[in-house]
Amino acid sequence: MQIKNHYFLIAGVLAILFAATHAWNGQSAVLPTLFVNEISLDTRIIFSYVWHIITVENLIFGIVFMILAIQSDRSKIQFTAWTITSLLLVRLIIILGITVYYDVSALAATLIDTIAILIYVALIILGITMKGRRSMSSQSSRKI
Repeated sequence: MQIKNHYFLIAGVLAILFAATHAWNGQSAVLPTLFVNEISLDTRIIFSYVWHIITVENLIFGIVFMILAIQSDRSKIQFTAWTITSLLLVRLIIILGITVYYDVSALAATLIDTIAILIYVALIILGITMKGRRSMSSQSSRKI
Protein backbone atom coordinates (compact mmCIF):
# COMPACT_ATOMS: atom_id res chain seq x y z
CA MET A 1 0.00 0.00 0.00
CA GLN A 2 1.56 3.24 -1.18
CA ILE A 3 0.53 6.71 -0.05
CA LYS A 4 -0.26 8.66 -3.20
CA ASN A 5 -1.48 11.85 -1.55
CA HIS A 6 0.16 12.95 1.68
CA TYR A 7 -2.17 15.96 2.03
CA PHE A 8 -5.17 13.65 2.20
CA LEU A 9 -3.37 11.41 4.69
CA ILE A 10 -2.69 14.43 6.95
CA ALA A 11 -6.30 15.63 6.49
CA GLY A 12 -7.53 12.15 7.47
CA VAL A 13 -5.40 12.02 10.60
CA LEU A 14 -6.52 15.55 11.54
CA ALA A 15 -10.18 14.65 11.04
CA ILE A 16 -9.84 11.62 13.31
CA LEU A 17 -8.10 13.81 15.92
CA PHE A 18 -10.91 16.38 15.54
CA ALA A 19 -13.45 13.60 16.13
CA ALA A 20 -11.64 12.46 19.27
CA THR A 21 -11.25 15.97 20.70
CA HIS A 22 -14.84 16.84 19.79
CA ALA A 23 -16.13 13.75 21.61
CA TRP A 24 -13.88 14.38 24.60
CA ASN A 25 -14.80 18.06 24.82
CA GLY A 26 -18.47 17.19 24.52
CA GLN A 27 -18.42 14.51 27.20
CA SER A 28 -16.25 16.46 29.63
CA ALA A 29 -17.31 20.09 29.21
CA VAL A 30 -20.28 20.78 26.95
CA LEU A 31 -22.84 18.02 27.43
CA PRO A 32 -22.70 17.97 31.27
CA THR A 33 -23.88 21.60 31.28
CA LEU A 34 -27.12 20.43 29.69
CA PHE A 35 -28.12 18.66 32.87
CA VAL A 36 -29.44 21.78 34.50
CA ASN A 37 -33.13 21.83 35.35
CA GLU A 38 -33.95 24.86 33.19
CA ILE A 39 -33.24 22.99 29.94
CA SER A 40 -35.99 20.64 28.74
CA LEU A 41 -35.26 16.98 28.13
CA ASP A 42 -36.10 17.40 24.43
CA THR A 43 -33.48 20.16 24.09
CA ARG A 44 -30.88 18.02 25.86
CA ILE A 45 -31.59 15.06 23.59
CA ILE A 46 -31.44 17.15 20.40
CA PHE A 47 -28.23 18.90 21.42
CA SER A 48 -26.64 15.57 22.40
CA TYR A 49 -27.39 13.84 19.13
CA VAL A 50 -26.34 16.84 17.04
CA TRP A 51 -23.05 16.92 18.97
CA HIS A 52 -22.46 13.21 18.35
CA ILE A 53 -23.44 13.49 14.68
CA ILE A 54 -20.65 16.03 14.18
CA THR A 55 -18.21 13.74 16.02
CA VAL A 56 -19.10 10.79 13.78
CA GLU A 57 -18.98 13.00 10.66
CA ASN A 58 -15.42 13.97 11.52
CA LEU A 59 -14.49 10.32 12.08
CA ILE A 60 -15.99 9.28 8.73
CA PHE A 61 -14.24 12.17 6.94
CA GLY A 62 -10.96 11.00 8.46
CA ILE A 63 -11.46 7.43 7.30
CA VAL A 64 -12.48 8.59 3.82
CA PHE A 65 -9.40 10.82 3.47
CA MET A 66 -7.11 8.03 4.61
CA ILE A 67 -8.64 5.79 1.93
CA LEU A 68 -8.38 8.59 -0.66
CA ALA A 69 -4.68 8.96 0.22
CA ILE A 70 -3.99 5.57 -1.38
CA GLN A 71 -6.39 5.84 -4.34
CA SER A 72 -5.46 6.69 -7.91
CA ASP A 73 -8.83 7.33 -9.66
CA ARG A 74 -8.70 11.14 -9.94
CA SER A 75 -12.34 11.78 -10.83
CA LYS A 76 -13.74 9.92 -7.81
CA ILE A 77 -11.11 11.39 -5.50
CA GLN A 78 -11.77 14.96 -6.59
CA PHE A 79 -15.55 14.66 -6.36
CA THR A 80 -15.37 13.17 -2.87
CA ALA A 81 -12.81 15.71 -1.66
CA TRP A 82 -14.77 18.68 -3.05
CA THR A 83 -17.97 17.35 -1.47
CA ILE A 84 -16.35 17.10 1.96
CA THR A 85 -14.71 20.51 1.50
CA SER A 86 -18.12 22.02 0.70
CA LEU A 87 -19.64 20.46 3.81
CA LEU A 88 -16.82 21.79 5.98
CA LEU A 89 -17.12 25.31 4.57
CA VAL A 90 -20.90 25.30 5.02
CA ARG A 91 -20.37 24.07 8.59
CA LEU A 92 -18.01 27.01 9.19
CA ILE A 93 -20.46 29.51 7.67
CA ILE A 94 -23.22 28.17 9.93
CA ILE A 95 -21.01 28.34 13.04
CA LEU A 96 -19.94 31.91 12.29
CA GLY A 97 -23.37 33.04 11.11
CA ILE A 98 -25.23 31.74 14.15
CA THR A 99 -22.56 33.13 16.47
CA VAL A 100 -22.82 36.59 14.87
CA TYR A 101 -26.62 36.44 14.90
CA TYR A 102 -26.88 35.63 18.59
CA ASP A 103 -23.77 37.25 20.08
CA VAL A 104 -21.14 39.06 17.99
CA SER A 105 -18.90 39.32 21.03
CA ALA A 106 -18.68 35.51 21.15
CA LEU A 107 -17.08 35.45 17.70
CA ALA A 108 -13.60 35.44 19.25
CA ALA A 109 -14.45 32.11 20.91
CA THR A 110 -14.78 30.52 17.46
CA LEU A 111 -11.25 31.50 16.40
CA ILE A 112 -9.61 28.13 17.12
CA ASP A 113 -12.38 26.20 15.34
CA THR A 114 -12.22 28.61 12.40
CA ILE A 115 -8.46 28.25 12.06
CA ALA A 116 -8.67 24.45 12.36
CA ILE A 117 -11.34 24.20 9.66
CA LEU A 118 -9.47 26.57 7.33
CA ILE A 119 -6.20 24.61 7.73
CA TYR A 120 -8.12 21.38 7.16
CA VAL A 121 -9.77 22.78 4.01
CA ALA A 122 -6.41 24.13 2.76
CA LEU A 123 -4.85 20.66 3.13
CA ILE A 124 -7.74 19.11 1.23
CA ILE A 125 -7.47 21.66 -1.59
CA LEU A 126 -3.70 21.09 -1.78
CA GLY A 127 -4.43 17.38 -2.01
CA ILE A 128 -6.98 17.92 -4.77
CA THR A 129 -4.62 20.04 -6.83
CA MET A 130 -1.39 18.13 -6.05
CA LYS A 131 -1.82 15.28 -8.51
CA GLY A 132 -3.11 17.64 -11.19
CA ARG A 133 0.12 19.62 -11.05
CA ARG A 134 2.24 16.48 -11.27
CA SER A 135 0.20 15.11 -14.16
CA MET A 136 0.53 18.36 -16.07
CA SER A 137 4.29 18.50 -15.61
CA SER A 138 4.73 14.86 -16.58
CA GLN A 139 2.49 15.35 -19.64
CA SER A 140 4.44 18.39 -20.78
CA SER A 141 7.75 16.57 -20.34
CA ARG A 142 6.43 13.73 -22.51
CA LYS A 143 5.65 16.16 -25.33
CA ILE A 144 9.22 17.43 -25.43
